Amino acid sequence: MDIRKIKKLIELLENSSLTEIEIVEGEESVRLARGGQMHAMPVAGLVPAIAAPPVVGAVATIAEPVMDEDEDQIPEGEVVLAPMVGTFYGASSPEAEAFVSLGQTVHVGDTLCIIEAMKMFNQIEADFAGTVVAILAENGQPVEYDQPLFVIR
Repeated sequence: MDIRKIKKLIELLENSSLTEIEIVEGEESVRLARGGQMHAMPVAGLVPAIAAPPVVGAVATIAEPVMDEDEDQIPEGEVVLAPMVGTFYGASSPEAEAFVSLGQTVHVGDTLCIIEAMKMFNQIEADFAGTVVAILAENGQPVEYDQPLFVIR
């Protein structure tokens, strides 16, 4: 589908009282929605149009404890930072078990969480091995770029 058509659909959606538009042309389809509440979708059921490699979280070493929003201290260790803005999910679906839990040992490449950005689910993997000593984001919580998500020691 032509990007110009998609832009016109976005303009139509913005200039109307519609909350959702879905257009199907042959095998291609576009669905645009605005407002309302975002719903988490099970990752296991998704089939991406283009398979993208997992995003590896940025890493920072904390020598001194840093204060977060709640005035709690972040424990010492390797901090996994959010590589993008999006919604944090600790499991592949609401009914599924969390990817990691406090005290769990993780290895390089293990999936720590998923960040949903623009309807794409991006797996965040561990850059290093160790034990999860802190989980700093809550399930369904919006996260910012470079926001601390996990501490691994």
